Amino acid sequence: MVNLNDDTLDSIFSALADATRRRVLADLEQGTASVSDLARPHAMSLPAFLKHLRVLEDAGLIARAKDGRVVSCTLSPEPMQAASTWLARYEKFWSGQLDSLARYLYHDEEIHPCPPETPTTTTAITAATPAAKPPATPPLSSGSLAASPPLPSASGAPGRTRKR
Repeated sequence: MVNLNDDTLDSIFSALADATRRRVLADLEQGTASVSDLARPHAMSLPAFLKHLRVLEDAGLIARAKDGRVVSCTLSPEPMQAASTWLARYEKFWSGQLDSLARYLYHDEEIHPCPPETPTTTTAITAATPAAKPPATPPLSSGSLAASPPLPSASGAPGRTRKR
């Protein structure tokens, strides 16, 4: 098992906090891929995408290798396994707490059963009622709550230019 310090765990969880980086890791589960192949499905510039790769590489979650002009990325699962081991300690706690909550709710349901709903009554009333208009909005009594005039959308006329 890999022992990780707090800074390493922080970088791993920080890297996993972004959806783009999680998608890159999911794409790399299929095997090694070039940077351009990984960047293609993301709607961002290549420099912005490279920043995401840098975060993943700094966390140790991917490894980059250059072969000529092609840079390829490979998934490095070791840090992910270590983070999973760290989370497993807390999973035991939460599983016990959720099991206790389930027992309490089951016991409470046995003591205080909920009355059954009657969906046919509601459906019959809704079907018999003609379509109602949405309620009219009441007039506002305060001037501060009234709608403000829209701001101009274009800039004004050009100003004076300086003669040279």
